[in-house]
This record gives sequence, C-alpha cells and structure tokens, in this order.
Amino acid sequence: MTEAHVSPAGDEPELLRDQFRQLLRYRWLIGGGIGIGLIGGAYLGITSADSYAANSDIVVRTPTTNPFDNTSAPDKSVNMNTERQTALSSNVAQIAAKKLKDGTSARALKKGLQVTTPPQSLTLRFTYTADSPEAAARGANALAAAYLSASEKKWSDLRDSMVYRLKKQIDPLGKQQNELAQQLDAMTKGTSAYDAQQTANVNLKSRISTLQNQRDTLMGLDMAAGTVTQEATPPTGSDGLGLVISLALGGAFGIAFGLLAAWVRLVFDPSPRSTGDVARAVRAPVLGSLPRGAAKNLLAADQTGSRIAEEYRSIAFRLAYDARFADRRRLLVVAARDASAQAATAVATNLAASFAETGKDVLLVEADLRAPGLSARLHTSAGRPGWSLPADNDDNGWPGTRPLTVDAGEAGSFDLVAGQRVRNVARALTSHRTTRLIEDADESGSTVVVLAPPVLSYADALAMVDRVDGVVIVCDLRSVHRTELVRIRELILGAGGTVLGAVTHDEGGHPAKQQGGAKNSVHRAAGSELPPPAPRPAPPAEQRLGDGTETVTLRQLRPEDLRTGDKR
Repeated sequence: MTEAHVSPAGDEPELLRDQFRQLLRYRWLIGGGIGIGLIGGAYLGITSADSYAANSDIVVRTPTTNPFDNTSAPDKSVNMNTERQTALSSNVAQIAAKKLKDGTSARALKKGLQVTTPPQSLTLRFTYTADSPEAAARGANALAAAYLSASEKKWSDLRDSMVYRLKKQIDPLGKQQNELAQQLDAMTKGTSAYDAQQTANVNLKSRISTLQNQRDTLMGLDMAAGTVTQEATPPTGSDGLGLVISLALGGAFGIAFGLLAAWVRLVFDPSPRSTGDVARAVRAPVLGSLPRGAAKNLLAADQTGSRIAEEYRSIAFRLAYDARFADRRRLLVVAARDASAQAATAVATNLAASFAETGKDVLLVEADLRAPGLSARLHTSAGRPGWSLPADNDDNGWPGTRPLTVDAGEAGSFDLVAGQRVRNVARALTSHRTTRLIEDADESGSTVVVLAPPVLSYADALAMVDRVDGVVIVCDLRSVHRTELVRIRELILGAGGTVLGAVTHDEGGHPAKQQGGAKNSVHRAAGSELPPPAPRPAPPAEQRLGDGTETVTLRQLRPEDLRTGDKR
C-alpha cells in the first residue's frame, strides 16, 4: 500500500489543480471579493459617467532678449518639475478663479486639475475635469492663462527688483561724475593734476555706461513665460470608462482580491487542506473519503448500488490486503474528535458488514462504555454461541456472556458486543475477559472490529491499542487540526499501536457548531465516573419481522426505558 495519496513532485499541473481545489473551499471569500469588485466598478462607472476632461498645452520658456537666438539651450535653464509644481499651486488656482468669475472656487479648480509633462519636451499639459464639456474647456484655458500670468509676474517682479538695484548704483555715480566735470572746468589743461582728474572722470563714465547697459538689457527682456500651443475645446464624450468596462475591471479585481484572500485564509488555516495533508500528518494512507451525509446512514452495506456502500467495501478491501491487518484481522476504529464520533460509528458498523459480506465471521465490539447505544440503532437478535464468554466473575458486567446478532440485510450478519455503562471504564477495557474476546479473532476466518470513543476526548482507545493489529482514524477535515492528527498518531504509537490509515468525511455546517458536542461531552465526563444514561435513540421506522426461527428471550426493562417510551 502506498504511504500517502500525494502527487509526485514533478507533476506541476496536478499540484496546481490541487491548490485551486483547495482555494475553492473558501468560496464565500472569493464571492465576497467579486462582490466588492463589482460594487466598486459600478460606483466608478456611475460617478465617472458625467465627468468631462479638456486639455490645454503650453510651451514653457525663460525671458530672453532675442527669442530667435538658438545658441543657448532652453532645456538647460528650465526645470520642468518646478514649473509643474508652480502650475499646481494654490496661487495659480486663485488667479484662475478670478478669471472665470462664475463662482468656481480655487479649491474646486485645484481638485479637478492635472498637469503632466510629455517626455523630452518643454510642454505643460493642463487637464481639467468638470461635470460639463463647456466647464471643462473654460477651466483648462483659465488655468493655463493663470499659470502664464503667475510666471510672467514672477519674472517681472525679479526684473524690476534688479533694475531698481542698478538705479541705486547709477544715481550716486552720476552725481560724482558731475562734480568731477565741474572740477575739470576749473583746472588748467595740460597739468598733471588735470590729467589725473580727467582719467578718473573717464573711468567713472565707463562704469556708469556699463550699469546703464545692464539696466537697458533687463528692460528689453521679453517676459512671456510661455506660449499656448493648444487651447482647450469642449470634449465630445465623457472621460469615464463607462459602466460596462468599469464592471468588467471591478469583476477582474474582485476575482484577484477574492483569490488572494482565500490564499491567505488557506495559508493560516490549521485544519488539513486536503487528504494529502491528513496522510502526511498520520503517516498513513487515506483509505477513503465518505460523501456528505454518510455518517447519518448507520448501515449502508445492505443497500445495493449505493455509493456509500461501495466506498465502505473499498475501504474493507484495502484493509484486507494490508499485511499488517490480514494476519490476525483485529481492527480498532476511533474518531479524532467528538464531531466525528457518529461517522466513526458508521465506519465501524459498515466495515463489520463488509467483512461479513466476504464470508468472514465478524464481531463488532462497542468499547464506548460512557455513552453506549449502538444496539438500539441496529436490528439485533439473540447472539450465536460462537463468541460466547463464561459467566462474569467480577462486578464490571462488560463484556456480556453472549453477543447480539445484527442483521445486515444482503450483506449477511455479524455479531455485536454492545457497550453498557460500567463503574470503572478503564478496568472493564483492560480486563481479562476483554482480552480473551479480542483474541478469538486469531481463529481462521474471524475478524474483530472495535469501536472506541474519540481519542482526543478519552484515553479509552489507547487502552485497546496494544490488543489490535491496527487503528483506523476517522476525521472531518473541517473540525480537526493538523497538529491534532500528529498528536493522535504519536499517542497511538506511544501505546504500542499502528496506524493503518484514515477515513475522512464531510458533514457540512460550521466547524464551531460541530465542536459543541465535544465540549458538552467533556463536561459530562468530568462530573462523575458514572454519569446519568443518555436518552436512547428512537427505533427505525421500518421494522423487520423474523422468519419464526429466531429465539425469543425475555428482556429486562430498565427505568430509563419506561421514561423514554421504548417499547422494544
């Protein structure tokens, strides 16, 4: 038998399909992501349906005396990032609001403005979005004009400041030059003093002339900050993506978001993601996976053509060909948690019926002595002497001297040692009578199936581990954690047992609700060693009549039978 049902490492497509199937376990997360994406796409499509965008382009330049001079590179003197920040400033928006004079605030203009710079160019593109085509065109043109006005004012203020400083330098020099001219008029030409004074006067005139040339150059600058190359016109269509495209994009985003959320949930999910995880945790193969609702069908082996019955037969055949079980054929069936107790009962009962169908002499031992009730749910009659035990010499009372015979329909019949409440469960399970009963399976053609309580709730199953050939663990992927399965395997190995495999089932519902039974069961067991008997389940609606050959025996009525109205 294989050790685990896992895909080969090189089978990438199979691994991807397995991961995708695991993600589909969280359909509600994927569906929620798609819903959020569609809602967001619908909102985007509706809100952008009445938005219009208009563009206005400006080529930026610096002040120059000769706009036709190509000797200087304009891109070296203009920082486009700085100009873009200037275009997006509140000052430009305020100037544009004053130009529009239609009540549009500077904040609204700034909110609807977007300024971009095409690569490798000196162009600023003003894009303004409004609720009408005309408003969009007016806003884009006003903002472009406001930018030119703000830039021109900035350069004009800088030029005026420089001209003022030059004037403050020229005026004192002019007065000094006038005084030198008067002194020269009073002096005799040709003298050394006259020549020195004349040289100082020439130098002073040259300095004044230089400063005046600088002032004239500044006054002659073209202060235009740029040129409008494209004026905004009213757009003919809406700037939005449209409702259909928005929904498609929202749906695609929702799928991606939902899958991401499902993947995150899958990564942090402590429960087994697949049967492969169960196989790796218990280090044994998954013998079978029961379909949903199979645990409610206690005896399905007598149903011809049933999918559940065929699954049980498949599990029985796999066990029959396992060398560890085939020699002595003693099997222990346990549930991982209380949520799987009903499924474990169904697995043990149907395996017993499946073995009986192959001609084996099968004994089903109900080792759940805390809440027994299996005999009340099956069609039983007086047992055959084959599995009989001598009279009980101690005060446990379990197992009884003669088992019951269970009618499994077309599968045949098997014997049942029904569980019953005892004062000391551990002593009853480890008694010599229990050991002798299980050892009778060593005879040729005999098979013993033992049903024990959940291993994580009670230690009863561990007391039976060393008396059987192997253990089958029944678990629900939604209610058990991987660490718990590892712990169960370690407990079984520590008690001297062997894990033959696992059987998974899915009963649906929320895992927290399935765990409720486990908590109640623990509280009941903690109260006393001998808790009050649980109500017996109602008998099946369909009753089978005997053929007249069955032995009629007297049955002792118990007080709880009278309280529950049991008429059997």
